[in-house]
Amino acid sequence: MLENPKVNIKIKLAALWASVTFCYLYGDYFELYTPEKVDSLITGQNILDSPTKLLVASIILAISSVMVAASVLLKPKINRILNIVFGSFFTLMMLFIGFNSMTEWYSFYVFLAFVESILTFLIVWYAIKWPKQHDNG
Repeated sequence: MLENPKVNIKIKLAALWASVTFCYLYGDYFELYTPEKVDSLITGQNILDSPTKLLVASIILAISSVMVAASVLLKPKINRILNIVFGSFFTLMMLFIGFNSMTEWYSFYVFLAFVESILTFLIVWYAIKWPKQHDNG
């Protein structure tokens, strides 16, 4: 029988955030293959058509990347709070994006949004269920 060691909650959260980040990156990359996407990037006629919108998108996407490290490095109390807050935010955001992207060419995006929503829901779930320290005294 193979050993199945218990995985620390911090490692679980970091792994989930890494998985979510990969899905975001793949979704944005695959979007480049949709009709007229490259043309809209060249002409500047796209959803991120201003420096402010690019900055906001960068901040939002940086959160998931930073949460990989933060989930391992931060103390439990703030770690738990940030995982619940950002996990909830990303779950709601991806459900909204998924429901508003239902076209034939964006079925891959809807699929990834669904996967991302499950992963971020698990982040929230694990953070809420964060193991309590037992008093041995």
